[in-house]
Amino acid sequence: MFKDSIVFKMDAGYIQGIPDILILKGNRWAALEIKRDDKYKCQPNQEYYVERMDKMSFARIVTPQNWKEVLNELQSAL
Repeated sequence: MFKDSIVFKMDAGYIQGIPDILILKGNRWAALEIKRDDKYKCQPNQEYYVERMDKMSFARIVTPQNWKEVLNELQSAL
């Protein structure tokens, strides 16, 4: 779906709270925090970084319950 993109699995030990996945495509990027379900609690700083990175480009918390919606938003953003 995102041809010509580079996808990184981020290191949770480097900066606590940084989203799990970083996608680079051309001059755009997106960050995704992956959760097992929508009841799973965020770790300290995760919501902060998702909100901050979303203001910069695109970032979301992804759960099985919202993944289709996020994928559609991501496709539009990239």
